[in-house]
Parts: sequence; structure tokens; C-alpha cells
Amino acid sequence: MSFRTPHPWHPLILDDVRGAQKMLSGVARVTAMEGSRYLSSLVGAPVHLKCENLQRTGSFKLRGAYVRISGLRPEQRAAGVVAASAGNHAQGVALASALLGVRSTVFMPVGAPLPKVAATREYGAEVRLHGHVVDESLAAAEEYAAETGAVFIHPFDHPDVIAGQGTVGLEILEQCPEVRTILVGVGGGGLVAGIGLAVKSVRPDVRVIGVQAAGAAAYPPSLAAGHPVVVESPATMADGIKVGRPGDVPFAIVQEYVDDIVTVSEDALSSALLLCLERAKLVVEPAGASPVAALLSDPKAFRGPVVAVLSGGNVDPLLMQRILRHGMAAGGRYLSLRLRVTDRPGALATLLAVLTVVDANVLDVSHVRTDPRLGLTEAEVELHLETKGPEHCAEVEAALRDAGYVVLG
Repeated sequence: MSFRTPHPWHPLILDDVRGAQKMLSGVARVTAMEGSRYLSSLVGAPVHLKCENLQRTGSFKLRGAYVRISGLRPEQRAAGVVAASAGNHAQGVALASALLGVRSTVFMPVGAPLPKVAATREYGAEVRLHGHVVDESLAAAEEYAAETGAVFIHPFDHPDVIAGQGTVGLEILEQCPEVRTILVGVGGGGLVAGIGLAVKSVRPDVRVIGVQAAGAAAYPPSLAAGHPVVVESPATMADGIKVGRPGDVPFAIVQEYVDDIVTVSEDALSSALLLCLERAKLVVEPAGASPVAALLSDPKAFRGPVVAVLSGGNVDPLLMQRILRHGMAAGGRYLSLRLRVTDRPGALATLLAVLTVVDANVLDVSHVRTDPRLGLTEAEVELHLETKGPEHCAEVEAALRDAGYVVLG
């Protein structure tokens, strides 16, 4: 199946997305829609989670990759395909190629998480590690395509890819026909463009809102300028949406079909990931948790029922560990303090007794006696505590001050 030749400013229509949906039948899962009582209570209306983190390969990327590769001519398939990615797109291309009997080569950065590299190889792709950032891998993939004739599969800047991603929007309308707002994480824009086009073509009353990490938000300035602009050195833990420039094809669709783009902080992203894990029992990567971060940041801003698209769940375990610590700190679940105490036998035991009374769990203690800033009879203690939230943090600090301790920070 091959899609029609797109018009440069209106590259897709609803029938293209419906055609992609038929093509993906039996290939991509119709992922679950889970309700969230906690988020519903915050928003004051039903909130549902569209679980693309449970899709094959762990993200929505399989949809677009399969549709794109399916549309290749026989001679193009014979030449193979090539892609560049740090994770989700790599796995989507690898599995789609294997299902269609097409040889695939994927360039990944040298520092790509080992589980993602291993998964891409297991799906059948030849993995080549090149460069330290995705842009360097991308350049290598394009060079490989020019040298070998392999077809380059872009992660978001192609009509067929966007049509495949748009099938998520059709599923949302089928699973939650009463939906009024859909929140979607945004990097290059392929997913939000596809969902926006599909949903707005059927239900123009539904608001489609994109969510970007504040440190990698290329769409707001691009929409203000009327054309894609580059954000230099995008920085965010959400590597799935860390894209410095919108794609030309999705940008035109976003201009027409997406109602708004909002941004979220790193604290909100880590808190959202922690909430998905604790409350929904779902492993979600930072990019996938960005719609939940938007709900946590401003819950009354969205008309319900709301659907938040959890776009992926491929998170490196080491990164997950760091993010969880960050999320717990952002939620007031960790407290770090420095105190001055009298350097005498039993002083530390007396301090810990105060913490026991207020039910603070001590994770780590550092005891310093040799700092030149300290008096002859003084010592400094650094504490890392597990707490129950902001109010408990304040209670702990108040108890220490009441016991005569000087809290330094």
C-alpha cells in the first residue's frame, strides 16, 4: 500500500490515517485505556491514560515505522532501510522491518542505554554505534543511505509516519467517545500531528494539546515565528522529546489541528513518572509522562474528560533510579539538612532520637569534625532523610530547632 502524493501544506487527510489503521490491524496492539482516580480528583473530571507504553517495542513508534516501510516499492525494500535513534524509533524500525522481511540498519549513539541497544538487535536490526549524540548518529545514517541506497526512515518528518501515529487518535475516539481534551508529549511533532489530524477531522470540538519539556521546547517559538526554528542545545531528562527543531511536515499539521502547546519543568516530569509508577502501577519514561506532568502542573486548565497519552515506557534502569530520587525530592519525600552539634560522646545519638520522635527515616549520615570553619568543640552533621511530604519536612525542621539545633540548610 502506498499513500497518495501529499500536498506540501496539507500532507494528509483522515482517509490516510484510516488506511494506516487497517494496515496495522494485527500488527500494533490496540493499547489499553486506564482510568486514574487520583488525577481525576485533581482535575475534577475523569482522566484516562492511553497506555502506548504497553505497545509492542514499548512505544507508539512501531505504528509509524510499519506504515512507512510498508509503503516502500519492491526495489526500495530490496535496498533495505536505515534509521538513527537512541531508543524507541530504533526498536520500532527494527521490529517493523523484521515483520516485513526488510533488512534494517540502525545507528545509535555510543552512550545509548545498553537495554535499548540490546532490544534493537534482538528485534533483528544491525546496530552501529556512532557519535555521542543522536545528531551525529543521524548524520551517519544519512551518509549510509547515500552510499548504499538504503531508504532513510525518519522518526517523524514523513506523511506515512504521521499517518501511522495518528491511529492512536482514532483509538482514543473509539475507547473514550466522551473525551474533551487530549494531552500528547511533543518532540519533533509526529505523534501530536497525527492525533490532531485524526481527532479534529472527526471531532473538531475536542481540544488537542501538546506538551513539551521546558528545556527542549521548540514548538512555541516556531509557532510564534510561523515556521520551524531551532532551539540550541535542548536539555531535558525526557530524551524521547528532546528535539531541537520541529519537522516540516508535522509542523504544518500542528499549525492547523493542534490547539495549544504547553511546557513542563523537570520537577514535574520526575513527579509524573513517580506518580505513574506508584498510583497507576505503570512504568513510563519521562517523555511518556509529560502529559501527566502537565496535569500535575495545572490540573484545572484542562476540560474533562481528559485523555493523557503515555507514549512510551522504555526507560533505562539507572536513569529510572535517578529520576525516582529526583521525583521524591520534588514531592517533599526527601530532606537533606546540615546541622551544627556539640562534639561530645552521645551527641549523634541524641540527634537521631529527635528524628525518631517525628518519624523521619534516616537514609544517610555524614559526620565532619575537621572543617576549619568549625569551632574546637563543634561538629557538623549532614543528614539525608526520607519524609512523608512537604508538611512532614516542615515538622522535622521545626522539631530540630525546638531541640536547640542550628539548621544550616
